[in-house]
Amino acid sequence: MLKFLQQPAYRPAETGPEADAKFKRLRWQVFLGAFIGYAGFYLVRKNLSMAIPAMAPLGFEKTELGFVLGLNAAAYALSKFLMGSVSDRSNARVFLPLGLVLTAISMCFMIVPIQWIGAEHKTWAIVVMGVLNALVGWFNGMGWPPCGRVMTHWFSPGERGTMMSIWNCAHNVGGALVGPMATYGAAWFGSWFYGSHSELYFLIGTFAFPAAVALFIALLAYILLRDTPQSCGLQSVEAWRNDYPKNYSEKHETTLTTREILFHHVLNNKFLWFIALSNAFVYMVRYGCLDWAPTILTEKGIDLKSAGWAYFAYEFAAIPGTLLCGWLSDKLFHGRRALPTMLFMALVLIFVALYWAFIDNLTVVIISLIGI
Repeated sequence: MLKFLQQPAYRPAETGPEADAKFKRLRWQVFLGAFIGYAGFYLVRKNLSMAIPAMAPLGFEKTELGFVLGLNAAAYALSKFLMGSVSDRSNARVFLPLGLVLTAISMCFMIVPIQWIGAEHKTWAIVVMGVLNALVGWFNGMGWPPCGRVMTHWFSPGERGTMMSIWNCAHNVGGALVGPMATYGAAWFGSWFYGSHSELYFLIGTFAFPAAVALFIALLAYILLRDTPQSCGLQSVEAWRNDYPKNYSEKHETTLTTREILFHHVLNNKFLWFIALSNAFVYMVRYGCLDWAPTILTEKGIDLKSAGWAYFAYEFAAIPGTLLCGWLSDKLFHGRRALPTMLFMALVLIFVALYWAFIDNLTVVIISLIGI
């Protein structure tokens, strides 16, 4: 483990009113850091989807760009698994901002193959674009694991469903802002860089502007985040709230080796395999719709600005759904998370069917995207 990534050592636990006040203050500070930090990752994740309609006039075809999108998803999936095991043994305060900085830099460089290599040297442009978008996916995989880790260290089992659902809105907030940022970033800064070449304005709005904002968010996340309560001289959250999971012991607070994590707790856990398989189908719908919505909408006659706001609506509509699902899982289903998930996915199926059946009706398409 690199020294700057190592977890801070546990300090002797404080107790009493001052420690309680410190715990309350720090856990909301950490929550805010995890929220805005994870939202930052979504400012620089699927930006190519917004750029695809504007890249067609430059000579790039949808099938080629679909390949580039696929590399992003594959790299993200692999990174989430491998970098997750690194994150479990790293300082979340450093690990998350580092991933966000590297993602933002990779996203900004996406301008190079589009503008400087161009469709005249299409093979090289697609290769470089694919490598950069794969790096974006890989470094994006460094976002969820440290957030999941700090959320479970700072919030106990009895409140975790609700708090995780609120935190989970971060990716919808970040993702929703990509469309408006692409529109207004191009309008505000495009002429500064490209003068009268308005066909290139989208490069600033889609890639450079969100990357610059993500770098600023990385700094904020570093200032706000803390690794664990114990590293701040506090009790574990379970002890502080007297809210323990079944079969809890002090061993739950120790850092395991990669071998112990993978072979004792992950690969032999059938429930994790069930969740992974289910989540794969969730992501097929989520990004199958998200990646191609701007292209479909512009092809059906909606201008790119309006398509960006439809992109915003798709993400933003998930926030009340997420909050409701988390609340239901805690209050109505008493921690049985699978039941509300099944209910919500049944509703997703209905809206996907509408999206497919009425693809030529823009009103139904937008309503379906919001429903999905």
